Amino acid sequence: MQMETERILLRYWRKEDAEALFKYASDPDIGPHAGWTPHESVEESIEIIQTYFNNGTTWAIVLKETDEPIGCICYYTHEMSNIPMGKNDCEVGYWVAKPYWNRGICTEALKLLLDYCLHIKHFDNIWADYFTGNPISGRVLRKCGFEDTELLNPNSLLMGGSKGMVKVFKYNAATPATK
Repeated sequence: MQMETERILLRYWRKEDAEALFKYASDPDIGPHAGWTPHESVEESIEIIQTYFNNGTTWAIVLKETDEPIGCICYYTHEMSNIPMGKNDCEVGYWVAKPYWNRGICTEALKLLLDYCLHIKHFDNIWADYFTGNPISGRVLRKCGFEDTELLNPNSLLMGGSKGMVKVFKYNAATPATK
């Protein structure tokens, strides 16, 4: 399963992506903002790809210009989410490497995933959260039509990374996404 725009491709992770994943996921400014510890080796990145990303719900964000994975986007079903949600709901999450921040890549990737979640998976509601210390992630959510629920949640399901509170957002399909 692939999704694409003119400049990015969402595709499943491959073992050979481990070096690129390590290059970006070892950055201490990436993982803790997304709720996980920075990767310490290429071998750890291989393990992450094989154990956590090999699930049919996680895609590499690939910059077409370079054919390199520069981030990750996924959805979680209600069983895996820290957000109390319905059985036919999902939660989305994403990150992009620091050299690609503020270029609209997360917004572009999230719009692709929203389309997939609504029109292919037919989820009733789509949720997201972000750590309160990472308001840029909230800006991406707002650009894509998510609304702040005013709920704060402890994030207890992540392995390492930030243990802080997250702000919970819910997608409103009636609100058109902005550019």
